[in-house]
Amino acid sequence: MENKHNNRFTISPYLSIGAAVISIILGTLIGVIVSFENQYKSRIYPSVYIGNTLVGKKTQNEVENYLLSKGKPYAAAKLTLTFESHVATISGTDINLTIDAPLSATQAYMVGRSKYLFSNIRERYSAQPIVLTPAFTWNTQALEASISALQQIIDIPMENALFEFQSGKVTSFRPSQTGRSVEIKQLMDQINNAFLSFSENNYTKQITIPIKTVSPDVTTEKANSLGIKERISTGYSEYPGSIPGRIYNVALAASKLHGVLIPPGETFSFNKTIGDISAATGYQSAYIIKDGRTVMGDGGGVCQVSTTLFRAALYAGLPIVERHEHSYRVHYYEDDGSKAGLDATVFHPTEDLKFTNDTPGYILIQTKTDTKNLTLAFDFYGTTDGRKAEILNHVVGGVVPPPAPLYQDDPTLAKGIVRQVDFAAWGAKASFLYRVTKNNQTPVDTTFVSNYRPWQAVYLRGTKE
Repeated sequence: MENKHNNRFTISPYLSIGAAVISIILGTLIGVIVSFENQYKSRIYPSVYIGNTLVGKKTQNEVENYLLSKGKPYAAAKLTLTFESHVATISGTDINLTIDAPLSATQAYMVGRSKYLFSNIRERYSAQPIVLTPAFTWNTQALEASISALQQIIDIPMENALFEFQSGKVTSFRPSQTGRSVEIKQLMDQINNAFLSFSENNYTKQITIPIKTVSPDVTTEKANSLGIKERISTGYSEYPGSIPGRIYNVALAASKLHGVLIPPGETFSFNKTIGDISAATGYQSAYIIKDGRTVMGDGGGVCQVSTTLFRAALYAGLPIVERHEHSYRVHYYEDDGSKAGLDATVFHPTEDLKFTNDTPGYILIQTKTDTKNLTLAFDFYGTTDGRKAEILNHVVGGVVPPPAPLYQDDPTLAKGIVRQVDFAAWGAKASFLYRVTKNNQTPVDTTFVSNYRPWQAVYLRGTKE
């Protein structure tokens, strides 16, 4: 009889063994995962760092308490903000800088606990460190106050040029000025990044303050057609101790030069520009040098103006056509630290101050008179042409003491009254080389020599009974 085979499917014993092994592995893996998850149910996953500190395996409270204990170094943190020569320091104490422990601990705990499955798996079970930056908190108002103080020093408003010209004289003038301001947002970002970069060994950072420049819409050059582009020199002097009449006369004479234009090629005359100096033109009585004596006269102090203008002309590199020194050294012309020899006396019609505008454009004179601090300055505006003015080998020698005081009887003064009418001054000889170079040439190369006589103090002694 023919055998018939059984057609039912028979499971191989090897497959049964494999299935059993897989089941065991899966069971073990699931057990490990469940154990792992139970272990970290209230703890931060193992590979998480805050900064350089490993916080894995810790609870939120443990991390929070640890971070709070690290708050002291942040109080001692120091930010140094610099711009050119300006330096400001902000300490952690100033702005109450602290690490935000609750937030930082919460952020660490939430690693691997987001709504995204695959990122959670990667963050929970990866051996690669997961580094979080600590969160900081600070007193925003205190930080803004510190930055505001910086802005007051650094910020410069943009100014468009102003130029109004009437009857041969500039009646209104303001040079253009490029503005600048602190880039607040960028600076705040840099400060925040500095906080984040603090380490346990370094709580000090330096930041260069970011600056934004703002160009004027109307430049000085565009505002006029006279070739006036920029400031080319400044002359300066001081006159502390001046009597009221002298202060008044300095301001009056200086005001007559404000807005004056000197055309290219023209020789400027101080006496011609100022005009008559007398009581009739508004000048008051003050000390002047006349006939070898210091006496009260109309316009005393005008030489402060001519001296300051002489300096501006020198520093602009202009040819000096005429200049005269004073008979004796006047302390006003050395009070700003200048050496003797940088003065210029004027007395119509014999003594004048003259200089020539040999620049490519007009020269505009602007006056700055401060009758409170008793300073005077003249700014020359025009066109620079590459010239360089130098005062070299400035020597003050041959110093001679003043003669003994002279006392003169005065029957108009009551007996016992003594009044000083002239003041002692040391004699000296001053000299300096004035050199102007341009395009490798020397159009001006001259020596100024000033001889100052020793001056005697004079007193009037009353004899009237």
